[in-house]
Amino acid sequence: MFSSTLFLEDNILDRTMRRQVLLFFSIVSLSSVFGQVTYSIPEEMSKGSLVGNIAQDLGLDVKRLKAGKARIYTGDNKEYIELNKDKGILLVKERIDREALFGQTTPCALHLQITLEDPIEFYTVTVEINDINDNAPSFKKEEMKFRISESAVIGAKFVLERAMDLDVGVNGLQGYSLKPTDNFHLKLQNQQDGSKKVEMVLQKHLDREAQEHLSLTLTATDGGDPQLSGTMRVEISVLDANDNAPVFTQEVYKVTITETAPKGTILCTVSAVDADQGSNGKVSYSITNTLDDVPAMFQIDEENGLVSLSRKLDYEKTNHYEIHVQASDDGGLTDSCKIVVEVTDTNDNQPSINIMSKTNSISENSISGTVVTIFNVEDPDSGENGKVSCNIEDHVPFLMKTTSNKFFSLVTESDLDREVASEYNITVTCSDEGVPSLSSSVTLTLQISDVNDNAPVFERSSYEAYIVENNTPGLSIFTVKARDADWNQNARVSYILEDSSVNGVPVSSYVSVSADSGVIHAVRSFDYEQIKDFHFRVKAQDGGSPPLSTNVTVKIVIQDQNDNPPQVLYPVQTGGSVVAEMVPRAADVGYLVTKVVAVDVDSGQNAWLSYKLQKATDRALFEVGLQNGEIRTIRQVSDKDAVKQRLTVIVEDNGQPSRSAAVIVNVAVADSFPEVLSEFTDFTHDKEYNDNLTFYLVLALAVVSFLFITCVVVIISVKIYRWRQSRVMYHSNLPVIPYYPPRYSDTLGTGTLQHVYNYEVCRTTDSRKSDCKFGRAGSQNVLIMDPSSTGTMQRIQSEKSILDEPDSPLEVGHM
Repeated sequence: MFSSTLFLEDNILDRTMRRQVLLFFSIVSLSSVFGQVTYSIPEEMSKGSLVGNIAQDLGLDVKRLKAGKARIYTGDNKEYIELNKDKGILLVKERIDREALFGQTTPCALHLQITLEDPIEFYTVTVEINDINDNAPSFKKEEMKFRISESAVIGAKFVLERAMDLDVGVNGLQGYSLKPTDNFHLKLQNQQDGSKKVEMVLQKHLDREAQEHLSLTLTATDGGDPQLSGTMRVEISVLDANDNAPVFTQEVYKVTITETAPKGTILCTVSAVDADQGSNGKVSYSITNTLDDVPAMFQIDEENGLVSLSRKLDYEKTNHYEIHVQASDDGGLTDSCKIVVEVTDTNDNQPSINIMSKTNSISENSISGTVVTIFNVEDPDSGENGKVSCNIEDHVPFLMKTTSNKFFSLVTESDLDREVASEYNITVTCSDEGVPSLSSSVTLTLQISDVNDNAPVFERSSYEAYIVENNTPGLSIFTVKARDADWNQNARVSYILEDSSVNGVPVSSYVSVSADSGVIHAVRSFDYEQIKDFHFRVKAQDGGSPPLSTNVTVKIVIQDQNDNPPQVLYPVQTGGSVVAEMVPRAADVGYLVTKVVAVDVDSGQNAWLSYKLQKATDRALFEVGLQNGEIRTIRQVSDKDAVKQRLTVIVEDNGQPSRSAAVIVNVAVADSFPEVLSEFTDFTHDKEYNDNLTFYLVLALAVVSFLFITCVVVIISVKIYRWRQSRVMYHSNLPVIPYYPPRYSDTLGTGTLQHVYNYEVCRTTDSRKSDCKFGRAGSQNVLIMDPSSTGTMQRIQSEKSILDEPDSPLEVGHM
């Protein structure tokens, strides 16, 4: 804690005045700063005048005033001072009239509070208002009239009205003077309240016959510079002799009354006695206060001196009154007394709660002692009635602390947890210590902002899921789920497949995890016979900064499916040789011929095998054990039984649906090996013959198919070629040109022409309708003309006619 005093000099209103700034700081352990500054300025400063550089005096940066949203709190007072946040200075906002604000109270000061936010800082500013001599002394009445008997004795006192000066201190009322002073002089008597009782004392006998009327001037002056004054006329009428003045039975009356006393309450009765008789002994009473509101608050019965209350009292405004009562007779003689009224306080004002600075939201990781709100609590009552204490309910993690007089702060008492309570409705109750106690309350709503302090939590400590083998890739297996107790982005959970391997292969090639939903999908089709189960870890990570995460172990169990048929291990099936089991002809019933051995790579009931005899050369000779696959004889072997016995055994598993395998067992019923060899050699030859025959049949079918396809392609190609040739000749406009081939003669020797002509003819699309025909004669090179046709030729070809194609071009060769 430290303090410093700074004195500044400023020229205001053409005077040199001293401004005193008291800067007082107090650092407390509430995560906030509290300080106090005091300025002293004269009243009546013009609007916009400088009060002080508050930023400099408090050691604050001007930018801090802007960023902290600095503001002035004045309570219920009118704002006379304003803060210029751009320059960090305090300015006069409204003209300050000290007399209107404070009356005769000294010292006079305006109390302001400046608050800053983020973090909360609180400063108290006191602006003392110094009085200037801007009010002259004045009298409530312009004149006072006295009726004084000429028989008044020397030293008789007459109370004069006191002047009123709204200024205080040296600028207030300082003295009186009375002129002329021939018959009277002034006597000033100090009162307990600091005022002066003004009395006019007779110093020379009056003579009504010499001077029936006197006019005096009472002047009141202050001590200001320049000095101001006020005057009142004192008019005196001289009466005939009234020898005795009224005399009060007490000089001072003391009365105590509560502020809640109703209007009309009697305070006391004053009494004065006058020894004269008649009208000179009749006393009347009056209240002579002029400087205050006593005449308005109290009234007196002029005849019996009964003093009563005419208005409601308010201890908070005035708790002490002095009533000056004057008793006068008809002869003009007077006496005075004083009634001291003490007003006692009653608890009639409840505390007033004003929120100066408030935080609507606070982080859940705020340290203990963080300031949430600053209150100003005012109770205008006094003593115990004005003592205020504030408290909150017990079940909230907050605490009320007193920062300074009438100021309280709400701070955090313990750690906050948004997941336990995201909002608090805090009721602050302020009560005074009066009887009965009065209280006020205000409810604050405080939001607790989230901090990423909770990691996601899976619904289970570990997961185990089952999937049937031969699944479709991309199949959804199951879903992992994690929840985060935080809020908004901090509670947004994403799922990540952690890197690991299964049998040396990355786990990502087996499964994938949806980042948003946590759904686990199969990436490949599983094979139970290759892998039966595997483990991996999934991480749940929230969206906070930094992110928090949790891992969980997931086990995937592959369930078997009947996807493998039984495999026969014995007897071994070979392609080129025949294995046969020998049974002697003397074998008895139940003789073990052989045993079919098979396995199934599936598991469980899918691998349970049963054996059945499907075919047999002699079904009455052999049987197969259902469970063990043993082939035994079921009767005595006889000589009539064939040597070659062929058995077909079916091995079937117990899956749904079941799968099976067949095996051929060759059995030789013989006593010697040569006999068996001859029989099974033929068997082998027949088998080889059948295999060769099948091969040649397939080969022949392939050759025929190839030839057929080749012919079809050739025919289509020829058709296309001829069609294109016909289109070329159709579009040609060439004339028919005669052609004479060399060494060409008429073979018949009967023609009328010496030479035989060969023509090239171009036909039109309708030329097939003409009479030109081509026929075949005895010689293939003879051209025969039909006499009934004009210009028609017939081509004799040795092999075939080409007129079958109506659009094909006509080809003429050598004749």
